[in-house]
Amino acid sequence: MGEKNIVRSNILLGLGFALMTAALYLVFIFAPTEEAMGQIQRIFYFHVSMAWVAFLAFFVVFICSILYLWKRAIKWDTIARFSAELGIVFTTLVLITGPIWAKPVWGVWWIWEPRLTATLVLWLIYIAYLLVRSYAAEASRGARFAAVLGIVGFIDVPIVYLSIHLWRTHHPPALVSDLVPSMLLPLLVSVAAFTVLYIILITRSISLSNLEAEVRQLKDARANQRRS
Repeated sequence: MGEKNIVRSNILLGLGFALMTAALYLVFIFAPTEEAMGQIQRIFYFHVSMAWVAFLAFFVVFICSILYLWKRAIKWDTIARFSAELGIVFTTLVLITGPIWAKPVWGVWWIWEPRLTATLVLWLIYIAYLLVRSYAAEASRGARFAAVLGIVGFIDVPIVYLSIHLWRTHHPPALVSDLVPSMLLPLLVSVAAFTVLYIILITRSISLSNLEAEVRQLKDARANQRRS
């Protein structure tokens, strides 16, 4: 890793730490307590932020999968794979924080209503994306099949987002524009913090993958030298 990349990485880490610290302060100290739901409503800031990052991650999978099928460049498949893994992680956190928020409000952990069901389907689609890669006989074939699934599976993202408008649902509507400034600011900072976290994680994953590829090339080169 060059010096410029190290500097950029350190700047990104510093920015992420600052934003996450600010988000925690704004969510737990600055933001007012919601009158109807009380303290449990504070999970909203993290729940929405992680949902946004999950959508972003799957959008990256969608774009990179198209580029991979078009260009056949391995770098696009690598980005898509790591972004899918992160998207699954954040979707899992969404599916965990949602019921924690819902239990005191709805009285149950889970309801098979449109948005929750569509989100679970989204999670299963990208679990299948990783399974397709793992069980393919050839890595290139698995990458192609996964790219197709990454493109088709993205259709569920707008379905999740629009589900509260398309069907009757228990899920609260997206009223971000109606939030008072003291609640909107914590949400925006939290979204920024988790977005930077996603960027940090995916860039680190790609860098590690590149290093592993270089190590494999060196080992292969040494093995060829010994044979010759």
